[in-house]
Amino acid sequence: MIALDDIRGAATRIAPHVRRTPTVEITCLSQPLTEARLFLKLENLQASGSFKARGATNKLLSLPREAVARGIVTASGGNHGLAVARAARLAGVEATVFVTESATGEKREKLRQWGAKVEVLGKIWNEANIGALAHAETSGAAYFHPFADPMVVAGQGTAALELLSDAPDLDVVLVAIGGGGLISGMAVALKALKPSIRLVGIEPVGSPTLKASLDAGKVVRLESVTSRVATMSCGETDPDVFELIRTHVDEIVLISDDEMEEAARWLWFELGMAADLSGAAAIAAMRTGNVQFNAGDNVGALVCGAGLDGV
Repeated sequence: MIALDDIRGAATRIAPHVRRTPTVEITCLSQPLTEARLFLKLENLQASGSFKARGATNKLLSLPREAVARGIVTASGGNHGLAVARAARLAGVEATVFVTESATGEKREKLRQWGAKVEVLGKIWNEANIGALAHAETSGAAYFHPFADPMVVAGQGTAALELLSDAPDLDVVLVAIGGGGLISGMAVALKALKPSIRLVGIEPVGSPTLKASLDAGKVVRLESVTSRVATMSCGETDPDVFELIRTHVDEIVLISDDEMEEAARWLWFELGMAADLSGAAAIAAMRTGNVQFNAGDNVGALVCGAGLDGV
């Protein structure tokens, strides 16, 4: 699907249009979170509020201008939609974003403020995506897939280049999973540059899309998705994304929605960071003990999205 050179090319392409977000070592806590050294990559400070700006911008810049002349359409739990709305504004065209019923009111309002037309459809991303594909077919708008497009995956992988540049001694990296685009892109970069690194994916108990597929040895469609975290709710991943994850990701752990909410409140209390629930997923996995570290480990994690869930 992609290789390290694709991610490096994406980094060069998008550099003028996205932020190089900081990586911060977390110290001076009221209560220690872990005996390991913890570094957070603050993608909640990224343009549009999440890492998704990387992939959507790389997709936009890979296309000729005429390809988006009739607008851009996507389906999203919120964050990818915001990134697509921003990309559409960069291109000077209209964005239409199909969101799930579980997408927060905050995300929907931000989409409208970015100038996107918002359509609400279905309980999970896969259902909203049916509407997005139909709209692309009838309108001629360019369709931006949130996780199965190589240009999007390569764009998301650029976060890993920055993370390793800022914290080259990392032993473990934790990444939240929705459809799998972020972790697959980051996995390609991390394992190419530092094969010894341990890569841990985090999914909701109510949407274990990748874990179920890995357990089955093939892509499976979940019978039901019960998580209320729209940005991490996906009933079925993409086969190419699945292969990248099966090859490069060492383990996947599951956490509850409530644990993510508690972690979002922890981020606000301890660090003054306004994260959405996906942005708090890595902290939730650490706070619950679902991921274990050695005392001397250097651990990296993304606060991958901004939001008011913990405020």
